[in-house]
Amino acid sequence: MGVATATWSVEARAQQPVRMRRIGVLMASAADDSQFQTWVGAFLQGLAQLDWVDGRNVQIDIRWATSSADELRRHGADLAALAPDVLVAATGTATAAPLLQATRTVPIVFVQVIDPVGAGFVASLAQPGGNATGFTSFEYGLSGKWLELLKQISPGVIRVAVLRDSAIASGIGQFGAIQSAAPSLGMQATPVNVRDAGEIERDITNFARSSNGGMIVTSSPAASRHRNLIITQADRHRLPAVYGSRHYVAAGGLISYGPDLIDQYRRAAGYVDRILKGEKPADMPVQAPTKYELIINLKTARTLGLTIPQSLLATAAEVIE
Repeated sequence: MGVATATWSVEARAQQPVRMRRIGVLMASAADDSQFQTWVGAFLQGLAQLDWVDGRNVQIDIRWATSSADELRRHGADLAALAPDVLVAATGTATAAPLLQATRTVPIVFVQVIDPVGAGFVASLAQPGGNATGFTSFEYGLSGKWLELLKQISPGVIRVAVLRDSAIASGIGQFGAIQSAAPSLGMQATPVNVRDAGEIERDITNFARSSNGGMIVTSSPAASRHRNLIITQADRHRLPAVYGSRHYVAAGGLISYGPDLIDQYRRAAGYVDRILKGEKPADMPVQAPTKYELIINLKTARTLGLTIPQSLLATAAEVIE
């Protein structure tokens, strides 16, 4: 009887269902946006490599919100109400803010947040101190690199339209950094908001009426949503433009310099894994990018009549012909 009881106990333990964990993901994008799907795919792949498979031992709830801050807040509150083990703010400040408004107890991992300390998401990068941690996309100082690249590919540029989202702290900060660095390169920066398609088209058209202009498109979900319009306007008005992410150049933009975001989403999966295994966001430092990439579209350069310096071509991670 003792042997039979022991055997039954082992079999019963073996047959016990695996505990299903829950992850909520908030995206500031349309669900059919291929670029954002690629980022989500990298995150899911990273989880799978750590043995977290959707439907087997984890349930992943993804909410896509595109139209307004109100919609993001509503989806953030809905995700928090599901009582997940961890939430993922997958598209920067636009998603981190509503999730932190919805909960100060559920662990949150953010990706692509530019200034988490300035935004009030963490107490410090080394010791976040609350329920959120994650990955920054770059420091404001990188904005100077965009200006330098613009000057290298088009030395005659003295006026720069800076496309930014003024509704988020990082949009204000990015423009401020560019505005401060511009005079040292003989440039003057002009802000252009990206929340509305009509405003984007009107402001770029007005800007392009004077000569010697160029553009810098700072990072934000709003700019990503309007990227085809922005690229079309740059081409129509023959404005050399520098972008913060590869997907603009893949869509026809001229040049980009910024972090390897696929790498960031895979690393975010590692932070989610650590939280699911018991670590606290308060003790997990916010991490900066470890990989940056320069992407150049030579076809666009030829259309604009620009010759890309060989020094840039030699250092590019990818050159699109």
